[in-house]
Amino acid sequence: MLDFFNPILGRHPERIKANVEIYTWQTCPYCIRAKMLLWWKGVNYTEYKIDGDEAARNRMAERANGRRTVPQIFINNQHLGGCDDIYSLDRQGQLDPLLTQPINT
Repeated sequence: MLDFFNPILGRHPERIKANVEIYTWQTCPYCIRAKMLLWWKGVNYTEYKIDGDEAARNRMAERANGRRTVPQIFINNQHLGGCDDIYSLDRQGQLDPLLTQPINT
């Protein structure tokens, strides 16, 4: 029933084609903020909770060009950065086009 409000609120989850992954810690405020933006846009993302898991954090850092802070966000296997980075992309109107690209492009 709440899906009725999506177009009114500017949400278009049916347009999201990208594969989105986010590495997080459960209590990290930046992680929560980044996930809220993705939720608002209607993104179904894969979340890797790496709280206290040094091996998982090392895997994340390998993918994120050495960055070890959370969150780290990937769209279609492209590293975008953290919370501030995706909010900046959104303000510039560059996040939505990334989210609507299918993974094969």
